[in-house]
Amino acid sequence: MRVLTGTRQTARPAGKSKDAKETDIMADFVLSCCSTADLSKEHFEARNIHYICFHYTINGRQMPDDLGQSMPFDKFYAAMAAGAETSTSQINADEFIEYFTPFLAAGQDVVHVTLSSGISGVINSANLAKQHLEEKFPGRKVYVVDSLGASSGYGLIMDTLADLRDGGMDAPELAAWLEEHRLEMHHWFFSTDLTFYIKGGRVSKTSGFIGQMLGICPLLNMDNLGRLIPRQKVRSKRKVIKEIEARMEEHARDGLNYSGKCYISQSACLEDAQAVAAAVEARFPKLNGKCVINPIGTTIGSHTGPGTVALFFWGRERGL
Repeated sequence: MRVLTGTRQTARPAGKSKDAKETDIMADFVLSCCSTADLSKEHFEARNIHYICFHYTINGRQMPDDLGQSMPFDKFYAAMAAGAETSTSQINADEFIEYFTPFLAAGQDVVHVTLSSGISGVINSANLAKQHLEEKFPGRKVYVVDSLGASSGYGLIMDTLADLRDGGMDAPELAAWLEEHRLEMHHWFFSTDLTFYIKGGRVSKTSGFIGQMLGICPLLNMDNLGRLIPRQKVRSKRKVIKEIEARMEEHARDGLNYSGKCYISQSACLEDAQAVAAAVEARFPKLNGKCVINPIGTTIGSHTGPGTVALFFWGRERGL
């Protein structure tokens, strides 16, 4: 299988002129992740973050999870709603070797951040590639770090790492910083459609049927092992939006004075995501910019289906 990746060799940090040498930010190491960080292609390029694509299968056809380039997200979720069968597969070691090799051959180290080990074994493939390539390229390093995150929470981690890199942090410092701070990224999810949670076994058929009848919206988050854990059953979309907003107030760094960024991802329910964004922006006036809303990608979306909204922000270290 051809390895699909995203790269931008010529991005420059804010404040650099067009004449500034690209090696100012490119010479020492490459910042990298998987496509499951659920940012847009343009966002990755603007921040000079490289990525490698997961894969999914829809009705027997294997596709790359390439940020909606091969199959637009609206068509993907419409197909799921119409009954399409989907499954996902992680990146294997050979694909990582093919992906990492050009960077190392060019004299650059790599900091690669993976999708949470709590929901995927992809970190094992990345580590196998690391072991092979560090023998092949003595003197070069591949730092593989578990994000313990997913979707645009993982994406917000990558955006923050890009800030730190542009501020002068080197590869080992960046990897160490993430190891120390990754559990400060909060992930809160809710769904207004239980169909695919039932199908995937996260909700029993009986509970799911009753939940659908009563308008139950489960509220979930990621624990300190990077696993998605149901936390509360909330009756009605209006109430679950208030509840997810309250969870942000409870856990965000500095509470209502939170001044970091906030990302939101959604699967074919943009209006719900916009309602969450409006509530958050009204309640947290010191936010660093507007909430950034992204589609949930095809890998994670294959499991959630349509109707999921996720909220991400920096806060106190999360626990079980």
